[in-house]
Amino acid sequence: MPESIADVLMESAAGSLFGGKSPNRTRKHRQAGVNTLIHRSESSLHRCNTIETSTQVLMEKAAQKQFGTRRIMLFGALLALAAIPASAQQNAHRNRRESSANRKARIERTIEETYGHRWEAGAGGGYLRFRSGQAQQQDNQVAFWASTMYSLNPKFGVIGEVRGSYGKAKLTNPLPSGNFLGYSPQISQYDFMAGPSYHFVKKEKFAVTGFAEGGLGLGKFAGDSKGLSAADIGVWTGDYAAAFTAGVNLDYNVYPNFAFRVTPTYLGTTYGGTLQNNKGINAGVIYRFGRIK
Repeated sequence: MPESIADVLMESAAGSLFGGKSPNRTRKHRQAGVNTLIHRSESSLHRCNTIETSTQVLMEKAAQKQFGTRRIMLFGALLALAAIPASAQQNAHRNRRESSANRKARIERTIEETYGHRWEAGAGGGYLRFRSGQAQQQDNQVAFWASTMYSLNPKFGVIGEVRGSYGKAKLTNPLPSGNFLGYSPQISQYDFMAGPSYHFVKKEKFAVTGFAEGGLGLGKFAGDSKGLSAADIGVWTGDYAAAFTAGVNLDYNVYPNFAFRVTPTYLGTTYGGTLQNNKGINAGVIYRFGRIK
């Protein structure tokens, strides 16, 4: 196709511009340079991709290593947490054993101190059911007691005791004398006894002590009978008679030297040549002092 005048002029100008070279050759050289640049760019891009891939691989490996390290640390932490309760339990068990040993030692010291006293003094009151005559009913009496114990050793001791009781005789009218008494005369009796004692139970806070005592009883039964004799009103004669008792003292130790005592009471008396089985209960306090050497 014939070239236009403009094309011819442009080619001539291009030839003059490129030193007389043909514009077609110039285009080829430019195309070759562009291709070289494109090739180099692709090579650089490939190297960048390779470097990026390598970096990604390294990062993944590092992440895997870090994850493995974290797993190891987590596993170690779990082992440590699992070991803490076991260690705490061992320490608690050791402390309990030590506390138990200390408690036992303290209790033994308290028991030794409590029952290592030489003397024991006590006093209190009580209640007694007493029959004042052969044909009379039992009457209710208010009682008192006081005692002292000398300990031969922590188990055995010797007791000395004084007891007394007061009440009103329940008379049956007519009286044996045929008279009538419109009231109940006051009566009283006192007992002086002594005997051995033995600690059956010796604990920190309580004790059980058995005892057996014997002695004399003094009865006053006709003092309030308005001139009538004991035989006239049907009560025991007011004289001395054998008396005895046996039972157990139940002590609650507030301190090693101080305790509350309750004693179920049996008192046997022999007024009028007969046996009276009198029963009741006593209560009071105990004070301990002195030391058994």
